[in-house]
Amino acid sequence: MLVKGMPVNRPKLTLMERVYVVEILKGLYVTSRHFFKNMFLHTLHLFGIAKRIPAAVTLQYPEQKRAYPERFRGSHRLTLKPDGSVRCTACMLCATACPSRCITIEAGEHPDSNVEKHPIRYDIDTILCIYCGDCVEACPVDAIRMDTGLHPNPRYTREGFVDGIDTLIKRSEPFSAVVI
Repeated sequence: MLVKGMPVNRPKLTLMERVYVVEILKGLYVTSRHFFKNMFLHTLHLFGIAKRIPAAVTLQYPEQKRAYPERFRGSHRLTLKPDGSVRCTACMLCATACPSRCITIEAGEHPDSNVEKHPIRYDIDTILCIYCGDCVEACPVDAIRMDTGLHPNPRYTREGFVDGIDTLIKRSEPFSAVVI
């Protein structure tokens, strides 16, 4: 299907506009203004002159870590029952509620005849995940949570970004002492 559009008359640019000299100088001005302002404030803070004026904040990362806000949604984890088994019933509601379709669940029969089914495979592709929390809200048995406070670690392969059921259960071990 061919879509016809209206022609747009573009204004003719002057030589200065085509070379972008003025825009480059404007950018250099803004960058140098911020640089020298921060350097001047940092010098004043070193000598204790300007204590009320906020300076640029730098964290020395490995030693100092930024405190996450209280509402931070960390990495996912699967909760456990008191007997140590996974609380998930493989109902697929979390995968259905996920807007980015990053959750893959494969259900299987549980060895216990009283339990209908359980997840054999539960994968979350953290590259696709937008950490919205819809999976947590959709779960009727409170099997998945995002309260670990952990930021996703860097990985080197695409397969490394897929958190499997074993990883999700390991993240729940520090919380297993607390009865859910």
